[in-house]
Amino acid sequence: MERKPSIVILLHLILLMVLLVSTHASIAEPPAPQAQPPNTFPMYGITPGSLHPQECGARCMYRCSKTAFKKPCMFFCQKCCAKCLCVPPGTYGNKQFCPCYNNWKTKRGGPKCP
Repeated sequence: MERKPSIVILLHLILLMVLLVSTHASIAEPPAPQAQPPNTFPMYGITPGSLHPQECGARCMYRCSKTAFKKPCMFFCQKCCAKCLCVPPGTYGNKQFCPCYNNWKTKRGGPKCP
């Protein structure tokens, strides 16, 4: 009769271990990778001097695509691209990728390039 309680306790311990292992396994699983948005342009053209002058139009059209001031944005973007031969990625910011584009200033000290 002493064996029955020990078997019940042993079964409970095994069940408890299985539950702990399955809980730990579900916690330890890495999260599913998030889908990345497609990159419309490769990294080519982002570093200084890596664009060809004929590629400036397409890069500037994308760079200025979300502004309300498209005409001046395109004018200055193309002027900056012709000098620097690079356009920062995205529609805003990221100027650290193109130092020439970032450091060209107006007479008043503001940014020349959009």
